[in-house]
Amino acid sequence: MNTTTVPQARSGAPDAPPRAPAGVRSRLINIDNGGTLTDICVIDGEQVHRTKTLTTPHDLSQCLFDGLRKASAEIYGQEDLQALLLSTAAIRYSTTQGTNALVERKGPRLGMIAGDALTVDAVRAADGAADLYDAIVGARAAHLPAALEGAALEAAAVKAVGELTAGGANRLVVSFGGPNRRQREALVKRRLLRTFPPHLLGALPVLYASELVDDADDVRRTWTGLFNAFLHPAMERFLYSAEHKLKEASAQSPLLVFRNDGHAGRVAKTIAVQTYSSGPRGGMEGARVLARHYGLPRLLSMDVGGTSTDVGLVDAQGVRANRRGRVEGVPTSFALCDVVSAGVGGSSIIRVEGGHVLVGPESVGSAPGPACFGLGGAQATITDAFLLGGLLDPASFFGGALKIDAERARAAIRAHIGTPLKLGDDEAVAAMEAAWVAKVADALRGYAGIDAGTTLAAFGGGGPLVACRVADAVGIRKVLIPGHAAVFSAYGIGFSDVGHGFTRQVADAQPATLTEAMAEMTPQAERAMFGEGAQPGQYHLHWALEEALADGATRTHPLTGTAAPHGLQAGARLTLLLTAIKPMAQARMTGQFGGPAQPAVVKATREALLDGKRQALPLVRVEDQPRGTAVRLQGPAVLEEAFFTGRIDAGWTLHINAAGDILLARGTETEA
Repeated sequence: MNTTTVPQARSGAPDAPPRAPAGVRSRLINIDNGGTLTDICVIDGEQVHRTKTLTTPHDLSQCLFDGLRKASAEIYGQEDLQALLLSTAAIRYSTTQGTNALVERKGPRLGMIAGDALTVDAVRAADGAADLYDAIVGARAAHLPAALEGAALEAAAVKAVGELTAGGANRLVVSFGGPNRRQREALVKRRLLRTFPPHLLGALPVLYASELVDDADDVRRTWTGLFNAFLHPAMERFLYSAEHKLKEASAQSPLLVFRNDGHAGRVAKTIAVQTYSSGPRGGMEGARVLARHYGLPRLLSMDVGGTSTDVGLVDAQGVRANRRGRVEGVPTSFALCDVVSAGVGGSSIIRVEGGHVLVGPESVGSAPGPACFGLGGAQATITDAFLLGGLLDPASFFGGALKIDAERARAAIRAHIGTPLKLGDDEAVAAMEAAWVAKVADALRGYAGIDAGTTLAAFGGGGPLVACRVADAVGIRKVLIPGHAAVFSAYGIGFSDVGHGFTRQVADAQPATLTEAMAEMTPQAERAMFGEGAQPGQYHLHWALEEALADGATRTHPLTGTAAPHGLQAGARLTLLLTAIKPMAQARMTGQFGGPAQPAVVKATREALLDGKRQALPLVRVEDQPRGTAVRLQGPAVLEEAFFTGRIDAGWTLHINAAGDILLARGTETEA
């Protein structure tokens, strides 16, 4: 990406740096734990060191430490985990653990107690929720009617807990409907704490929805509680375990969890549901900075990983997000980045059904992986196709650290594509590429409209592969590949600050009402930031008033005091928003396109399949290009970097700027 950190990526491994002096901690470590690969990015002043390791789903801490050891070897010339951790000021981490837990329905057996105006049927009937409700709650639900008061309500709550636990519930969510929900939930909480004190072995964890988030929509708030309760145990076990192991390994800084709101926070200050889909948000944070630096009005991104392609958009309003994000299609109370995941990636299974080539959504992941990995996989994937087609080189794939086998790829493609369709090897590879490109293109078109001002950002390990072909399929003339494309989500995490958000429903926007609410919310923010190790003066408070309109849309008005914003709609539901931000060190952006450029250095060719025939294409290795110098080349060609490969098709021009970012342009255009 366009930072002052590119020389290491352009000129090969640097001399091993000395250990940082004792007590000096300046490095920033960003980790993106994906379903197939875990990416590690270490920002070290004007250098970025990056590496990848296979995700170990049986024990995520293993791939975490595998990656950190590999990164230390990249920095010091030999493994020295302790030296790396002692020199690190902050570790930011995102994980797909929560996302995968929901997809696989692996979590606690939830029970739910609904109360007053909120019914069990209403929760199950939420938009897109029925199947998910049946999977994670099912029959383990009870309703406490509004007629119950005092001792009768308490007794009914105790009875409901007994029946739900007897039915198999090992974690409960309590949610009441209506304006008195807080008071009613508090009454139940006091009784349950007396009856089932938490100091007893086997005490039942109970989440009270109104304590989690202040949202007047009863069903939405309840589902937010259910999601959080479902994700909490696995996230808690892993993240606290990882933090403990990091401390044992001499880490001096806390583990910061990157969240789907674009901020980071300590494990103890993180809500489990806000880790959902946090990895893709890292990529979008990087895309936001990229768009701002190059002045791009509309940046459509495709983050192609092993299992999926995540599609997002940055425009004049920033990263496209939903104020009430959806998890598994169900609305929640928290904002979520509007990223759509399509089931197409480097490890997606490609097969033939009814005479047609189909791609995904099933994936072989990292274990057993594509057939060419030689780890037991036998299904055909696009990785196998590009290896057999010559685009990928077994000697340089994955930085040369992962040996891949073309004969295994050939066997899988013949068995699953070639033989069923009566195609030769090259024809089968071409058919697989066409189907794969079509599915990625469909995801892009289905997500956002495309106009002349749209630039495609291609990142992730598979993003650059055939980015020109994808762009042609959707009518885009410019593709931007960040210099750190292969670890871009991990890199993007590095543009986050420590932050926490708080909400409070308010009856009106009168100064007295806002003053009272602010007085209640400010101590919440102060406690949260104290828990992050931030003292007053080290963080900023940002206030806003959200207006929920009758048509379901929302408007947000920044506040600089307690004066009501102009133009509020009569009868609109109002929510006071508070965000506390502690700034963190971030990489510095450099580089532009459009100036003088030298011809790209080409030291070899690679025979690769293009448009149905094998051709000897110029091989442009990023590491061979002169440091700090812009270069260009007319396609067709093969572009290769340690962790990604891309094909530049005929009619496209390759530009690499002095900062290491890459622009592919239809024709000879050079302005980003």
